[in-house]
Amino acid sequence: MSKGGKIPTDGGGALGQSPFAALSGQNLPAGPAVPAASPPQMAAAVPPPKDRGRVDIVREVNGRGGKTVTVITGFTGIGSPEKETLAKKIRAACGCGGTVKDGRIEIQGDQRETAAKILAAAGFRPVFAGG
Repeated sequence: MSKGGKIPTDGGGALGQSPFAALSGQNLPAGPAVPAASPPQMAAAVPPPKDRGRVDIVREVNGRGGKTVTVITGFTGIGSPEKETLAKKIRAACGCGGTVKDGRIEIQGDQRETAAKILAAAGFRPVFAGG
């Protein structure tokens, strides 16, 4: 360090040599060979089953200090990792927080319509339950 404890910010000297300069004369391949004429291949995505069961979408306020929460319950046949994935998609679409708790998805705010669209696209049959 220089006098006074200050670090110089003038950019310093340039590097003496490039660390990749020795690789240029090694006859290495330029990159992966990709055929230019073929169309881009899409991953074989398996669509979800058409009817994966009914799920209830409820708007709750009680016991939450006046805050509204959208609760999605009634999942059958799916595990916690898939619930986490669905909750993440719903949170991203709504721009809000949420969690998976006790086998149900809780999303902050009244997000029933957005949640219903995402669940329907995933093959579930969303039903607005309660009041």
